[in-house]
Amino acid sequence: MRSPKKTSGARKKRLIVAITGATGSIYGVRILEALRKIGGWETHLVVSDAGALNAWQDHGLTRKDIGKLADVVHNVRDIGASIASGSFITHGMVIAPCSMRTLAGVAHGFSDNLVTRAADVILKERRRLVLLPREAPLHLVHLRNMVAVTEMGGIIFPPVPAFYGHAKSIDDLVNHTVGRVLDLYGVQHETIKRWQGMNTKLPDKD
Repeated sequence: MRSPKKTSGARKKRLIVAITGATGSIYGVRILEALRKIGGWETHLVVSDAGALNAWQDHGLTRKDIGKLADVVHNVRDIGASIASGSFITHGMVIAPCSMRTLAGVAHGFSDNLVTRAADVILKERRRLVLLPREAPLHLVHLRNMVAVTEMGGIIFPPVPAFYGHAKSIDDLVNHTVGRVLDLYGVQHETIKRWQGMNTKLPDKD
């Protein structure tokens, strides 16, 4: 684990960011980048083994590359890490992307690694847990696991892009989802185009 640098002034808010074994590691990466740019947040990163493989496959990023974006990096096998205890105060956790295996582990309290243990802690302490599941189509077990997490207080946030912002690139679509996730934690940012109401003026008919 890499410890955060000591700084003067008020303590930063803490957010746990986990990247697991599904395509879409860019979401976790962009969340880390955004919080570093915004400031005032201390990020705790956990990358699963499958998450590291997918980050390399999708974007050529190594664990070390991703770790440079976080304040604290935890080993996925370190069940004794700070974030494994409810007495370690955080503002919540986001799993981006969330594999179906990780979803199942969270849904059934199967804390066999630091990702699922930290998520279990967030739920039991009634803090905010957001999961970005990346799978399609979904079968019944996937859906039931999502319901189970929702019933426990977690938020299922599929990275479904909005098109009203007239995105010009994939980056725009990713950033919109990241911005909406940050909204859930009360992060102050101006990184997305927000809905301003329907334009009801239609073009003239031919």
